[in-house]
Amino acid sequence: MSEDAHSSQWPCPRCSTEMTVRPLGSGQVHSCPEGHGVFLERMDLGSLVESETDWHRLASQGTMPIPRITADMEAPRTSRKHARAWVETLFN
Repeated sequence: MSEDAHSSQWPCPRCSTEMTVRPLGSGQVHSCPEGHGVFLERMDLGSLVESETDWHRLASQGTMPIPRITADMEAPRTSRKHARAWVETLFN
């Protein structure tokens, strides 16, 4: 697809209103001002999927892995009696 076709305005398939275009990541999102939908070109969708995958990969670098639950594990100790309602926590 040519660069001109990539940046051109699209009519909404439902109401034929000219859709608004806004940048999103390295691509563009076309949206109907009447709220009938959001449309992406295939290459823009691929770019968004890659960006989402990268974000999840980088966001998890500073976190600990979830431990595997085994039969010999014990429940964590509670420091106080479990409140029956939030209001009880105000008076303890």
